[in-house]
Amino acid sequence: MEKTKCLSCGEPITGRIDKKYCSDYCRSTYNNRLNSDSTKMVRNINNRLKKNYRILKSINTEQKTKTTRDKLLAKGFNFTYFTSLYTTKTGRVYYFVYDQGYLPLEDDYYAIVKRD
Repeated sequence: MEKTKCLSCGEPITGRIDKKYCSDYCRSTYNNRLNSDSTKMVRNINNRLKKNYRILKSINTEQKTKTTRDKLLAKGFNFTYFTSLYTTKTGRVYYFVYDQGYLPLEDDYYAIVKRD
């Protein structure tokens, strides 16, 4: 019977017959290599979303507040990244970053809300 080889390094595996890797290091290396192409882009987008979320949460300490575009930009907010949109019956569009949302108002003001 042929021994199973490690998917990462190709060395023979000892132990259970359903093992795919010879060590935790090989398992980690194999999965990191497998996911490395998209990982950087996804990581950068997730970091951007997390930063936007922290900014909205720091401004919106209650369930609802109002702020200016300049204040958001000064904290590093990036309007390109959000997780979902919510359109009201009247056609107003809220941009959400997880449960924190913002609604563009007149004169560069924004309503910031928390969704339950």
